[in-house]
Amino acid sequence: MNGNYYDENLNAQKLYKVYQTKYPRVKQYLESEISFVRNHLQGTERILEIGAGYGRIMKELAPNCKTIIGIDISKDNAAFGNEYLSDVPNAQLLVMDAHDLDFREPFDVILCLQNGLSAINAQPMAFIKKCMDFLTTDGKVFVSSYSPKFWDHRVAWFREQSEKGLLGEIDMERTRDGEIICKDGFRSSALSPEEMDRIGKSTGYAYYVAETDQSSIFLVISKAG
Repeated sequence: MNGNYYDENLNAQKLYKVYQTKYPRVKQYLESEISFVRNHLQGTERILEIGAGYGRIMKELAPNCKTIIGIDISKDNAAFGNEYLSDVPNAQLLVMDAHDLDFREPFDVILCLQNGLSAINAQPMAFIKKCMDFLTTDGKVFVSSYSPKFWDHRVAWFREQSEKGLLGEIDMERTRDGEIICKDGFRSSALSPEEMDRIGKSTGYAYYVAETDQSSIFLVISKAG
């Protein structure tokens, strides 16, 4: 459901407005997530971001890597995003289904951030294993979701989006246990630290789970071990 929702309802300028939030704590969360990845980069990486939207994260990370390619299922996002990234020569947004990746050259880093696994409606274990096939021999995957400690701020932010008309009305009776549900069918789940740990173990590669800023949970998987 959510993949189609982002493609048909929440894309381009609407998606841009999601991040024009009035809440300083949400802005802090967004910045800390990018900082976590940036602190792991050497500046020479070839990066792929899955579910890149209009390129918000790409633009922030582009100065810290060799190249960054983003994919998104929405043609509107790609068109709006490539305009947004027009002054970033090492960044490019492509229209591609995350469930049907098609690249000839491997990447040093693959990102699926800002609760991206929920947004693209992926089966986490199978999807992450698939991503590992597109990494260089010493490449890494970074996956993030919301920390349970960020729940109240997250609900406030999604309510703000609903009030802007970007999402349907939030169904507060059904919104609980890490999942936000809107009356128009939109759902935003989250992966717990325990679920992240299980996903990491399932890959057979070296991994760790970390919390940053009491707002994001990261799973980092290294192909090199």
